[in-house]
Amino acid sequence: MNHSNLAPFSTATLHEALGKAGNLPSAIKPIAPGMKICGPAYTVQTIPGDNKILHRAYAYAQPGDVLVAHCSDYYEAGYWGDLMSLGAKTKGLAGLVIDACVRDADDIEAMGFPVFSRGLCIKGTSSIEGGTLNEPIIIGGVVVHPGDIIVGDRDGVVVVPKDRIEDVFEKATAREAREESIREQLRQGKTSIQIYGWN
Repeated sequence: MNHSNLAPFSTATLHEALGKAGNLPSAIKPIAPGMKICGPAYTVQTIPGDNKILHRAYAYAQPGDVLVAHCSDYYEAGYWGDLMSLGAKTKGLAGLVIDACVRDADDIEAMGFPVFSRGLCIKGTSSIEGGTLNEPIIIGGVVVHPGDIIVGDRDGVVVVPKDRIEDVFEKATAREAREESIREQLRQGKTSIQIYGWN
């Protein structure tokens, strides 16, 4: 079983299947509502306000990878833009998740490259270069290892440890079946407090 088996599930379902774990900070959202992402993490740690290592990251990552970047808790810069998006898309990368801001949102959206960020910022970055590539990083208390599966949708981003894909798939499938049963009862006129036995 590989990561693509997780793509049909919502981030909320995968978060529940992980035992209510793996969620990145809620501020990290797609820059356009329809963007979705699923793939193995290629992790990046930048120094504050500097994006040179992100240029290396998309050059070295493999097709299908999701770049996952922690920017040392310095958010007020546009670390990523349309030119890097074009380069990464051309290389076949699956997208970017960044714990900071990006810019050139309209152009990125138009080319269809999925980007999840804390927001948009027009301020540029330096090119000093420091940080790490493809080593474990921590975003919002969640450890992201290279190769962990990153799934993102409009609700947010969840990290599925690479050794738990099968377990999470089974639990997510079971949760969706339970929820469909609840939906059917709601359609029949039952209330949620009746279904859950909270009367």
